[in-house]
Amino acid sequence: MEETNGTAVAKAVAERLLLAKRNSGKSFSEIAAETGLTNVYVAQLFRRQAQLKPGTSDALRAAVPALSDELIREMMEPPFRSFRPDLVQEPAIYRLNEAVMHFGESIKEIINEEFGDGIMSAIDFYCSVDKVKGVDGKDRVVVTFDGKYLPYTEQKSEHMVSKLKH
Repeated sequence: MEETNGTAVAKAVAERLLLAKRNSGKSFSEIAAETGLTNVYVAQLFRRQAQLKPGTSDALRAAVPALSDELIREMMEPPFRSFRPDLVQEPAIYRLNEAVMHFGESIKEIINEEFGDGIMSAIDFYCSVDKVKGVDGKDRVVVTFDGKYLPYTEQKSEHMVSKLKH
């Protein structure tokens, strides 16, 4: 896959951010606990898949002292959210996709039963990964998707701003 100059720069910044995180000796969950963010959002910040907000920058810098002013500024820029198509081949990501594809139709039907005709937002959205012990004593992965419900709207021409007469 060919990289554009922008994606090459973003990748280089992400590598520097992840190095600063590694140098802190802290996990994403530890940084999350110190900043009040979810662990997945922290990981997204360090991969330049989310934007650092000004009110959070001091807490993040306190948690990861190796973050320079330049890196903090980079994290505060709107990111280019994307994914690498070959990433689906990574086993953990493949299994997550498989789980969503396998359970997706049932999840959609339950959303419709409980909420009506609509979807879960991936914008007004929180995600976390937690480790728990199962009833058998074995470790279990809990992935929580917490998204705002967005109902589909009836498309009435009278509500279309572009059709209003001036």
